[in-house]
Amino acid sequence: MDIVLDHKELIKYPFLKESQQLARRHVESLEEFLSSAPGSVALKRAKDRVIAALAKKREFLDENTQSLKPELEIASYALARVLVSCSGNRSLIERLARYEAERASFFLETEDPEIQRFVAWSIGISAGATTMPVTDYVELVPHMRDPRWRLVNRDVHQGTVHLEPGEIDELIRERIRVILIDQMPLRVPAGICERLEPIIQEISARYQQQTLEQFGEIQEEAFPPCISALIQAISTGANLTHMGRFAMTSFLHTIGMSITGITEIFARAPDFDLEKTMYQVEHISGGGGTGYTPPSCPTMRTLGLCVNRNKDCERVNHPLNYYRLQKTKKRKQG
Repeated sequence: MDIVLDHKELIKYPFLKESQQLARRHVESLEEFLSSAPGSVALKRAKDRVIAALAKKREFLDENTQSLKPELEIASYALARVLVSCSGNRSLIERLARYEAERASFFLETEDPEIQRFVAWSIGISAGATTMPVTDYVELVPHMRDPRWRLVNRDVHQGTVHLEPGEIDELIRERIRVILIDQMPLRVPAGICERLEPIIQEISARYQQQTLEQFGEIQEEAFPPCISALIQAISTGANLTHMGRFAMTSFLHTIGMSITGITEIFARAPDFDLEKTMYQVEHISGGGGTGYTPPSCPTMRTLGLCVNRNKDCERVNHPLNYYRLQKTKKRKQG
């Protein structure tokens, strides 16, 4: 599609190749750029970008960035991806991808139709479309939580899925998120990650603080039945599958339990091996370079780990949401 975006438009959609080309013309060496005054400005903006992705309330219009040169604003997007990649925290990566997708969607809502079509075309979607090929649709919607996106709930005719007004905008947002999440973590040289370690630690601390505020004091009695069953199985000497260990460990890590605390739960097993357990727990918790988030309820069912379902299980689609629900109920009960 033959269209040229100006610099003010490019900063709204930094994932476009045209935006990245603009930034590359001003950034030849990442190490040299980070050592420069403009690089310091872009890095600060990158940190703010990641922290904004952690916030509950999304803010996309920042007056402090209005005077920032377009190439630096786009460079901050690239550096934000570097920061979360170096952190090894999959949750941070997912938060940033979702934030950037929502940010682009926010700007697209009031954009000129020609620009809307161009951005959509750039990511392989037709803006304003009322149908989508089944193959494209199925590939795009697996992580969209609303039941209306399930193929069984859609109107399918001759290999295409009918879309209601406005749904294509949601699919464009999801497509951007999927593209960004598939690109990360980036392969970042170890020297760059070491150089950025102070900022990464600051971001990680902010994330940990938010996690503690979100989940509060750990209450084992509020665990979902599936996680409780895994813990019980360990206590009775059962040999959990790899995915069972992964699901339990990633859940406990996400709600704020320390590596030592998780290891102590594994220590309830009669055949407990400290060295082997510590290695596995540290890897799943991020010590191996990538922290993982726990599987969703549909995934737990697929893995055969969804057991002892109760009426509250019907109200949630993720073990973490069950845990939040139970803690809220207990708090209301005094």
